[in-house]
Parts: sequence; structure tokens; C-alpha cells
Amino acid sequence: MAQKLPGKQPKQTDLVAENKALRARLAYLIEQAERNHEIMMRHQAFDLEIVGASTFPELIGTIFRTLPVISDLSAVTLSLIDEDSDIRTVMEKLGVNFADFPQLIFVPDVDALGFELNPRTPPKPELGMFDAQRHGAQFPSPEQRLQSAAIVPLLRNKRIIGSLNLGSVDPARFSPSLGTDFVEHMASIIAICLENVISNEMLKYIGLTDSLTGVYNRRYVDRRLIEEISRARRQEYPISFMYIDIDHFKRVNDTVGHQGGDDVLREIANRIKNELRLSDALARFGGEEFVVLLINADLESAAFVAERIRASIAASMIDLSGGVKVSITASVGVASLSQTAAGGAVEVQAQELIAHADEALYQAKDGGRNRVIRYAP
Repeated sequence: MAQKLPGKQPKQTDLVAENKALRARLAYLIEQAERNHEIMMRHQAFDLEIVGASTFPELIGTIFRTLPVISDLSAVTLSLIDEDSDIRTVMEKLGVNFADFPQLIFVPDVDALGFELNPRTPPKPELGMFDAQRHGAQFPSPEQRLQSAAIVPLLRNKRIIGSLNLGSVDPARFSPSLGTDFVEHMASIIAICLENVISNEMLKYIGLTDSLTGVYNRRYVDRRLIEEISRARRQEYPISFMYIDIDHFKRVNDTVGHQGGDDVLREIANRIKNELRLSDALARFGGEEFVVLLINADLESAAFVAERIRASIAASMIDLSGGVKVSITASVGVASLSQTAAGGAVEVQAQELIAHADEALYQAKDGGRNRVIRYAP
């Protein structure tokens, strides 16, 4: 007859329970590994998307649209250092509408970011409970009541260009004890992309502007005119074009020299710009010639604006260095899209519109100068 073994061996029910617990633990670990892999893949796709962004609005639009989703965040904002408002000014001139990006914040200097700065070491991310007084500048209008926040410096070659600001309704999401390697890596990629895109946009702007007056050049207007004619056709609104020429400009150069002539051109550009809307485009075509593209303006409206420009140029003398003052007038020719051949190629219509305004300008010059002439077919 077999003897029973000592009672130290585990019961069958204990083994089943332990096996069940191990299986549950293994399933949890597999689930966590799969979740982490999925998160990693989403962030890799995000990295590739922002690296491929070619324009400033495309880049920041991707960041604000995608990052909150893949990282389960309640708020994402960017603070960018823009000491002399150069970035904002150039982007606006390139057509960026910042009203579309309320999460983008420009600050005047690095101190406005709020990091504790040490000249020997770069700043580290600051994680902790959300404080409305401390974090209000980074999250000016959070959609939800934030409970924790991470303010991550954007660094390029040890230089701070801004901060990536992350907010969550989970108070434990950004605890001070949390590791920061992941958010630092993400911020470094965003910083690289931002610097590259901003640099490219600046170069684009330089290529489309007149270095003397700071207004657009002919290359920009030629391109913009084609875009606007195509849009005007679709949306059925009028556009007009004016050609402006400074009267007797050669006499100005002969009298006050080329430096004085350059000062006159800059002042004329400013006076014209002051009479225009943000949607209009001013360009220097070369020499003493300027052109204006007016959006959603018929011939009568454009002629009214042209008369304001002419009067503004002639109203007061221009102060030059050495106490010299010069009196300047200008002649203006105006034409509208409705005066071009309907239904023709966009490029042909653009050429016709410029030619019609140029013809009206010739009539203004021939008729005595210092006047506005509308093109008459």
C-alpha cells in the first residue's frame, strides 16, 4: 500500500491559482509591450511627418493637430523667441494667418520662457502640477482644466529658441519624478524642424522682396497675380492692378544723388503701403516703378485708392539727410480684371492686366503727370 507524501507540497488549487496569476501578469506585460510599441510607431510616424513639412504653417499645423492625439494630451502650445518680431513679420508677409494657430506664442526673449538659466548647463524640462499663475503665459486659453504640465526647452546648438508646452488633465501625468528622455528627444526633433523651416521661409521671403524698400519684388507679384486671378475666377470677386511711377525721378537723383534717391524710394514705398489693406500687395518693379495688386476691388474702388496714394505722395515734402527736402509727385494707371479677355488662360489675363495698367500710366504721364488714369478699352 502506497504511503502519502508529506503535506508540504502545494495543493492543486494553489498551483492553478498561481498559474492563472502568472498568465494574467504575462498578458499584462504583453499588452503593455504592444501598447508601447504602438505609441513608439505613432511617434515615429509623427517625426517623419514633421521632418517632411516644407512650410511653417504645415509644420506647426501638424504639431498642434497630431501631437495631442498620439500623446493623449489636453493641451499643446509652442513658445518661440522672436526678439524683433522678424519671424512673425516675415510669416505674415508670406501669407500665414496666425489666427489659425492660437497655440503659437511669440515671446521677446529667453527670460520670458521662465526657465532657470545656468550658463554652464542647458535648461532641463520642468514638470509638475499646473499653476495658472506660473503657466498662464504658456497656456493662455486651455480648453480643459489642466492639472499637470511639462515645459520643455527647444534647443539648437545649446541655444534656446523656444519651448514645447504640454498640458494634461491627469495630475500624475507630468510628476517631477518622471523621466524626461522621451520629451527631450521629441523637443529636439521639433526644434530642428522649426529652425530649418523658418530658415527656408526667410530665404524664400528674401527672394521675393526688394532689398532697398522692403516691399515685394516683381517675381512675387507675377506669381501672386496668377494665384489671385485663379481664385477670383472661382470665388467671383473683382481684383484690380495699379502701376505707379515717380514723376521726374531722374531729376531727384541728379539733385540729391543716388543715396537721396534711395531714401525717396523708401519713403514713397511707406506712403503707398499706409494706404493699403493687409490683403493688398505692394511691389517695386524696378527703378522708380511700383505696382499694387488690390484684392476684391473693382475699377472704381481701385481708382479711389490710387487717388489717395497720389495725394499722400504729393501732400508733403520728403526730408533727406543734411536738412534737404524734396517735393515728389507720382502718376498712376489703374486697370481691373473685368477689362481683360474673359475665359482666357490665367497667365494671359495676368499679362493683359499689367499691360492695361501700364497703358493707363502712360496716359497719365502724357497728360501732365501727378494724376490717376483708369484704363479705358
